[in-house]
Amino acid sequence: MGGNDNCLPLFETRPTKGRILFQLYAATIFVGISFICVYRVRWFPERGSWTERWTWVGLFVAELWFTLYWLLTVVVRWNPVRRFTFKDRLSCRYDDKSLPGVDIFVCTADPVIEPPTMVINTVLSMMAYDYPPEKLSVYLSDDGGSELIFYAMLEAAHFSKEWLPFCWKLKVEPRSPEAYFRMAATNPPSHDSFMTKDWLMIKKLYEDMKIRIETTIKFGRVPDNLRQQHKGFREWDLVSSRQDHQTILQILIDGRDPEAVDVQGQALPTLVYLAREKRPQYHHNFKAGAMNALIRVSSRISDGPVILNVDCDMYSNNSESIRDALCFFLDQEKGHEIAYVQYPQNFDNITQNEIYGDSLRVLMEVEHPGFDGNGGPCYIGTGCFHRRETLCGKKYSKEFKAEWRSENNRNSEESSSALEESCKSLASCAFEQNTEWGKEMGLKYGCAVEDIITGLSILCRGWKSVYFIPERKAFLGVAPTTLMQNLIQHKRWSEGQFQIFLSKYCPLVYGHKRIPLKLQLSYVPYNLWAPNSLAMLYYVVVPSLCLLKGKALFPQISSPWVLPFPCVVLANRAYSLWEFLSCGGTLQGWWNEQRIWMFKRTTSHLFGLLSTVLELLGLTKATFDVTEKVVDEDVSQRYEQEVMEFGTKSPMFNIIATLAMLNLLSCIGAIKRVIIDNKALDLLALQMLLSGLLVCLNLPVYKGLFFRKDSGSMPPSVTLFSIIFALLASTIAMY
Repeated sequence: MGGNDNCLPLFETRPTKGRILFQLYAATIFVGISFICVYRVRWFPERGSWTERWTWVGLFVAELWFTLYWLLTVVVRWNPVRRFTFKDRLSCRYDDKSLPGVDIFVCTADPVIEPPTMVINTVLSMMAYDYPPEKLSVYLSDDGGSELIFYAMLEAAHFSKEWLPFCWKLKVEPRSPEAYFRMAATNPPSHDSFMTKDWLMIKKLYEDMKIRIETTIKFGRVPDNLRQQHKGFREWDLVSSRQDHQTILQILIDGRDPEAVDVQGQALPTLVYLAREKRPQYHHNFKAGAMNALIRVSSRISDGPVILNVDCDMYSNNSESIRDALCFFLDQEKGHEIAYVQYPQNFDNITQNEIYGDSLRVLMEVEHPGFDGNGGPCYIGTGCFHRRETLCGKKYSKEFKAEWRSENNRNSEESSSALEESCKSLASCAFEQNTEWGKEMGLKYGCAVEDIITGLSILCRGWKSVYFIPERKAFLGVAPTTLMQNLIQHKRWSEGQFQIFLSKYCPLVYGHKRIPLKLQLSYVPYNLWAPNSLAMLYYVVVPSLCLLKGKALFPQISSPWVLPFPCVVLANRAYSLWEFLSCGGTLQGWWNEQRIWMFKRTTSHLFGLLSTVLELLGLTKATFDVTEKVVDEDVSQRYEQEVMEFGTKSPMFNIIATLAMLNLLSCIGAIKRVIIDNKALDLLALQMLLSGLLVCLNLPVYKGLFFRKDSGSMPPSVTLFSIIFALLASTIAMY
């Protein structure tokens, strides 16, 4: 390289460790599965009854499905890579004036389940990045059109004048005030008297602001004396409802204004509030529609070449994240190929043993690096830095070279009021009519997981993407704190993924000859979450029913054919445990995750399958369920104590409880049979082990059904339903 630092790469890629171990594991599993398939064919019950033969065939089909699904997961894990950045080289190569502008999009939809205080903490953390403030613009999309959110944003704009210089001076991490003061507790992080005074002052300012906002929220509306403090409140005089209102656009901090400075005289980032127009006769396309409105409005106000989008609960936990992302975009050799940089989705409210398996450890730290090694990670809808052109539909060309050093397109001669008015039409309902927005431009419409097909379409236009796991987590959000929230979230994900598989965006069709085959196959396991529920249900229900009847579906314990079954299961789960522990999890956390995945596959994914089929038949319409970010105090306390939350009536809980009761009855019936006839143990041992394992996984369900008396226990109606149906199914199976 001739000793020229300007030629050194800004990032490097390394293969992850443990690949030989994984390949040995995969070979072992494959051999075991082959023996199981031979057994199923060789020992087919030709002389059995019609029911026995079809039961055997059904089990074989389920096992073949599991084999196919497992092979797809092997593809995902076959070649994981890790990325490493060199921010020191970036700083040497680019001064502050040469860095590109960055537009940050924060999306919220409901002030009740996404509290304003949480939203502004995310906004403040984004404004406080270690990045030239004149290059930063933060946009909030409020799809709930709430004046409470707008009021909270006004408070945040005022507080930012104190908070930002405090962060830059003390190099605070994280830069969400709520998270920072919660971690710092009551002790200022300095023995310097001046620092201590500043710390206590900022803490009091934040607490006072928080009290004002929460008081206003309890009141239900912004008081008249506060409404008179800003012209923006007049917009709500014209609002009919949250689903019927004009575009509300307010530039709260105008970064072009030389007087927009903090208490130290330093420039402030631009801060913009947007509630796009909504009318009953227009479909608003959920989050994708909100993002597309932000793309258009921001192109007129700041036009940053780089866009970061986050959910309203995902605050910045690492002030260097922008510079890390720029190491990929600005790399001289490969930067021009990169469309987006995806960060992991992490959470700050995860309990030690992850009662609901919410951390997504293996997904974020094993499977997504596998995506990266296969050709590029998928876009997961939050914590992602985009090249603006790619979101606007630009195709990759080898001749394309971005001019990052150009100044942001800001017209300083136009007043903020005039700019607001000229931008409102860009967020109107009618703007997208007869255009390519939602099709070839912006985020895609017509799917519950618009982020996945948007990322896939970008990669199919020739661009690359990278997945980056920084040493310090970049973003921290709020994970579901009840079982129902978790199941509803995964129902939406599985439904959207299966919609993709059945649509023109199926990776095997849409990605054919556009992206590598191994990357196409990497998408498929997630696309098939919904139909995978059928094989899981068969394996959970049918062996247990046959156990009650005394019909064996597996080899006798004395037969050599029994060996492949425990070998495959033990090897598979042992490697799963190793993955989980290597990602920082605990043994109990891994066990909890096994339970949750069983719940998801028998409920969330099943309902996702049914919803997709009903929608294809035109019997239902698409909906978008926002995950609640707040719960009652007693629910929160049980979550901290890692006590599973039921407490509400739901068809999903009916299924979970019924399956738990069915396997308990099967286990009891099998033990009784073995006591009467000890030869039955040799015949039914594997089925008893399967049923016993399911009983162990369901222990929290039995506690909720019979032993707990708190409000988080199973509702009596669910208990009664599960007992009746389990007894009915058991009686039919036996007789």
